[in-house]
Amino acid sequence: MRGRVTEFDEGRGHGTITAEGGQTYPFHCTQLTDGSRQVASGQDVRFDLLPKLGRYEAGSIDKLAPGTT
Repeated sequence: MRGRVTEFDEGRGHGTITAEGGQTYPFHCTQLTDGSRQVASGQDVRFDLLPKLGRYEAGSIDKLAPGTT
């Protein structure tokens, strides 16, 4: 799936991604594939959905370079 990071709390490592269809999914910084544990709000990403505790979360999050299709 593709989306955009809409919020990220660096201290807690928690954030939210809004998918292209408008659905929002929480994530934890450990799911960033580059190992950085930091991501800026507004960053375009590609991600998978992971079922967790009766809901879906974003996982395997790849940061996309500007203009990536």
